Amino acid sequence: MTIETTHTGHRPADIEAETAAIHAVIAAVARAQADEDVAGFAGLFRADAIWTTGHGKRLYGQAAIAEFTARVLPGATAHGHATYEVEHILFLRPDVAAVKVRQRYSTTTGDLESEGTPMYVMTREDGRWMLTANQNTPVVEG
Repeated sequence: MTIETTHTGHRPADIEAETAAIHAVIAAVARAQADEDVAGFAGLFRADAIWTTGHGKRLYGQAAIAEFTARVLPGATAHGHATYEVEHILFLRPDVAAVKVRQRYSTTTGDLESEGTPMYVMTREDGRWMLTANQNTPVVEG
């Protein structure tokens, strides 16, 4: 995992704590997905968040994200699971970060089925990192 902090004005005062907090949000995404926890997943988003799914569906606002997630998440782990690994963090400001994630989908037997490369723009709101502007992109071979 890399952290980009070349512009000193963009560096958080406590970069280790902020990086750990961002990692905790990504771990919470993984837990919510694994547990098929719609409310837990939706609660990670800012109220006015933007989410574009891996199939290009554009969702505006936490309520729309929750409604969509309630339709697609239950039962999603019947055929496998996903892992989420932070690959790169670019602090745009001390309270705004662009986070690249490696998403890997495996079958119940452990075979890699597909990969994704989400981009999460996260903002620090009331002391908490939130998913704010997000694009879930599948990796296509070729």
